[in-house]
Amino acid sequence: MKIRFCSLFVLMLCFGLLTANAQNRRLTYCNPLNLDYGYTPFPNFAGWGKHRATADPTMTLFKGKYYLFSTNQFGYWWSDDMLNWHFIYRKFVRPYNEVQGDELCAPATLVLGDTLLVIGSTHNKDFTLWMSTNPTHDDWKAAKDYFKVGAWDPGMFADDDGRVYIYHGSSNTLPLYGQEIDRKTFEPIGPKKELVKLDPEVHGWERFGEHNDNVFLLPFIEGAWMNKHNGKYYLQFGAPGTEQSGYGDGVFTSDKPLGPFTYQKHNPFSYKPGGFAKGAGHGATWQDKFGNYWHISTMGITVKNNFERRIGFWPAGFDKDGVLYTNTAYGDYPYYLSTSPEDHLKSNFTGWMILNYNKPVQVSSTLGAYEPNNAVDEDIKTYWSAKTASKGEWFKTDLGAVSTVNAIQINYADQDATFMGKSLNVFHQYMVYSSLDGKTWNPLIDKSKNKTDVPHDYVELKTPAKARYLKMVNLHMPTGKFALSGFRVFGKGSGTQPDTVQNLIVLRGDSERRNAWLKWKPVDDAVGYTIYMGIEPDKLYNNMMVYGKNEYYFNGMDKNLPYYFQIEAFNENGISKRTKIVRVQ
Repeated sequence: MKIRFCSLFVLMLCFGLLTANAQNRRLTYCNPLNLDYGYTPFPNFAGWGKHRATADPTMTLFKGKYYLFSTNQFGYWWSDDMLNWHFIYRKFVRPYNEVQGDELCAPATLVLGDTLLVIGSTHNKDFTLWMSTNPTHDDWKAAKDYFKVGAWDPGMFADDDGRVYIYHGSSNTLPLYGQEIDRKTFEPIGPKKELVKLDPEVHGWERFGEHNDNVFLLPFIEGAWMNKHNGKYYLQFGAPGTEQSGYGDGVFTSDKPLGPFTYQKHNPFSYKPGGFAKGAGHGATWQDKFGNYWHISTMGITVKNNFERRIGFWPAGFDKDGVLYTNTAYGDYPYYLSTSPEDHLKSNFTGWMILNYNKPVQVSSTLGAYEPNNAVDEDIKTYWSAKTASKGEWFKTDLGAVSTVNAIQINYADQDATFMGKSLNVFHQYMVYSSLDGKTWNPLIDKSKNKTDVPHDYVELKTPAKARYLKMVNLHMPTGKFALSGFRVFGKGSGTQPDTVQNLIVLRGDSERRNAWLKWKPVDDAVGYTIYMGIEPDKLYNNMMVYGKNEYYFNGMDKNLPYYFQIEAFNENGISKRTKIVRVQ
């Protein structure tokens, strides 16, 4: 009897531990976010090729749920956990405004008590400010039918004292503006006030161009957003242009909501010029249920036209000195979501590495020059396309050795898509198989009965799998050909992490102090490198990810400040130790 009791106790204990582990397991996500993005609603853009498109996101925590609004989506999303999103179809623009195309372009949100407010961009004075106390449903009414503060790229802010402000602007010649609004009537209080503008002659990252080197076009300031932390106001902005990989967010600070503002020396505070999907500009900074800050922003593709874009978000926060930062290192690899208060200066990166970068692939067919290896080159701008969307078209990748697979992200490309605007009730279906030897295959991911639209489907395996080969078989496409911009496999290889990088040099010119050339000795088994950069040795908050090269041209420096650099190598097995910090005056 005693033995039976002990055995029962052990079984109950084991079951309890397993249940606790399942409940405490941290959720993971991977940028770009897997949202059912709508397609471009504009016929003139469709001539470049119909495609999904959104940008300029805002994220808001309201009544314990997260709400995500972005440009031209005929609706918005909500979530309980920042991972699983539900779309609410809603056309906010009324018939007399339909000349503006879709409704919410670069939207702004504001929480006032038990009410969520939202408005899009406009230059008119008859745009509606909407409100809802139940936004998990299409349950909205006009808070202000004729909102007189017509604004492009607006951001709204409610201060601790109950006063409400709007910030706005999107121009390469005009500044950002601010104005107070009556909390009850939503009428403007006083004239709008000029607040901040760009200074690209000093701040290198604000210069227009893919490499901050376009001397013919002036950069754009846009995407205003305001936070208050420890009594200080943080006015954020996007620059220099949504088309560029270096599109980022900067910030000014003040002791008053309408300034005067001072440029934060640690800028841009949100920056992601390298990796699979680049760009981290025009966004919003918000707190989750646990009080942790995150930053959501625009990621670029800009192949079928300049406004082909996606959305990503990253851990953010304010350091002990009040510096606003965003942690984007390995920012399009799997990240952990929060389950409690945490320090976002410590990475949320899972440590799962890319396993199939530029590894051998085989396919069922190839359309024109859309070559198979484009799906494993860690560049969302390039893609492989099969000749058809037929059931049975397939893609196979060789990891090179048996590895531990933790997650897979499948990024579809819009080849020959026919949709425009928002298409409801469309879906992808596929199977992924794994093999140790390339002969015997086992089902790994079964989406054969999926009924959801998953353009950037991210699947974390319930149990990590051992595999060398992975094969994806198409079963159904919602539109266009079966095409992939990234079949990305994450986990750990069976080898060793790379050695520490040697001989990092940083050369900064005397005549052009906004530019620097970085070079280092290549590491034999490295897949790529992550460069960390900042203006203080203990605040290397920005980073640049580089694949397959041992040099980097960085044109984003403030010409009046010293800079500090550090680099690490990575491969499918892990990350090397960082080098010693290099200072350039």
